[in-house]
Amino acid sequence: MNILICNAGSTSLKFKLWSMPELSALAEGRVERVGSDSAIYAYRRGDFETRAEGLTVPDYTAGVRLFLNSLTDASHGAISSLSEIAAGGFKTVLSKDFYGVHELTEDVKAGMRAYMAVAPAHNGPYLEAIAVFEALLPDAPRIGVFETAFHTTIPLERRIYPVPYEWYEKYGVMRMGYHGASHGYIAERLKAYRRVISCHLGGSGSLCAILDGKSMDNSFGFSLQAGILHAQRTGDMDVYIIPYLLEQGLSMDEILDGLCKNGGLKGISGTSGDLRDVQTAANAGSARAKLAMEVYVTQLLRYIGAYFMELSGVDAFAFTGGIGENSWRLREMVLDRLAHIGAKYDRALNRRVSGERLISTPDSAVAVHVIPANEELMVVRAVWTWLNNSERK
Repeated sequence: MNILICNAGSTSLKFKLWSMPELSALAEGRVERVGSDSAIYAYRRGDFETRAEGLTVPDYTAGVRLFLNSLTDASHGAISSLSEIAAGGFKTVLSKDFYGVHELTEDVKAGMRAYMAVAPAHNGPYLEAIAVFEALLPDAPRIGVFETAFHTTIPLERRIYPVPYEWYEKYGVMRMGYHGASHGYIAERLKAYRRVISCHLGGSGSLCAILDGKSMDNSFGFSLQAGILHAQRTGDMDVYIIPYLLEQGLSMDEILDGLCKNGGLKGISGTSGDLRDVQTAANAGSARAKLAMEVYVTQLLRYIGAYFMELSGVDAFAFTGGIGENSWRLREMVLDRLAHIGAKYDRALNRRVSGERLISTPDSAVAVHVIPANEELMVVRAVWTWLNNSERK
């Protein structure tokens, strides 16, 4: 059985076609900078790899079609027809009243639309991608693996906001926790350690406190707007900034654009918000780009410090996600400021280009791992289990 997994990030699309149950990856692809004229597309099948830069990928529909065309290409495609795909799996984010693993029925999609204001950068792209699959693969079931599932173990005292209690009871206002597939994979890979702080850093980022393989806290809040700053989203901020800016004459649409599309690394640095661009600008002497990097590191340290206290220490750190895996500079900026807790690392190992590895030295008080994200693996396992359970009903 071939199962195609789609992972729609806030600025990216990732795909992987799996042959099950042997968990063999037949092909994979990635589209970065969706919604721009400088998109990057990469596709790999076996020993064949191709990469193109400077593409115009205006939306997620175009990104999905780009990969499906590669998948059925006569020369390097993994399948001859889309009909060979038995099911589509999605690393979905949030749906009202639906958690865990669900077939993406009209009710589940309605729940996603009901939370569109909570996760606009994610639910919109996913609904768009799901619609493409519905049109092109009408007979293949579409399964959503929601990011909130891994975080249901977070104690209530760390989930609830200090708001009127009826807001929690009536409206479900609480910390949800996201990036569940990524942090769940880290928990699995580092199960030898009791206390783990997982740092998923990419277009959006979050930290997770993991105890005995279970999520104990996550830097996201009710929405994916909270926590550390993101590529274009602000992260944590004082809510009273909003009524103040309204008094200054800004419209709510202008404020929301500032919070969700023109904030974060982009807002501070004045670049695209892609950390690679920020680092390039910083190297060229941009004071704002340097400031953005320092703010990023400061916010990471703030959450690391909080989770260090909540876990009563830490046995291992993990850096994952596009930035966490690939930016040795950011890792060094963080780890240099953790020397006081005994964190030591090998600079040569840290600066190695790619690959999962332990970068801490033997005398480090805490293990430091770089682990490429494998959210698609966690999703395809969940989809496979769901399909098998459905067949037994």
